[in-house]
Amino acid sequence: MTGAFERIYQVVRRIPYGRVATYGQVATLAGNPRWARVVGYALHANPDPVGIPCYRVVNRLGEVSPAFAFGGGNRQIALLQEEGIEFGPDGRIDLERFGWNPLYTP
Repeated sequence: MTGAFERIYQVVRRIPYGRVATYGQVATLAGNPRWARVVGYALHANPDPVGIPCYRVVNRLGEVSPAFAFGGGNRQIALLQEEGIEFGPDGRIDLERFGWNPLYTP
């Protein structure tokens, strides 16, 4: 599984400042669209939270994880807000606005 984790970390390192990706998106880009749960496991075991910005990964609805491994959901929200990512009144991120499109680089 370590090979899978490293592929996941390579994808997460590419998520730009001010953008988020979903677990499923990371899984697909890492080579297996069925790895969404594996992405969660990998991020929970993240060996380098500074170099691998796991807080930029959210669920398919644009919600943060209450089990965020590095300080809980509130910490994840704070880190994303520091990058200018906004949350709607429902607590979700607008993925159309803040979602990462790896095929488009401004």
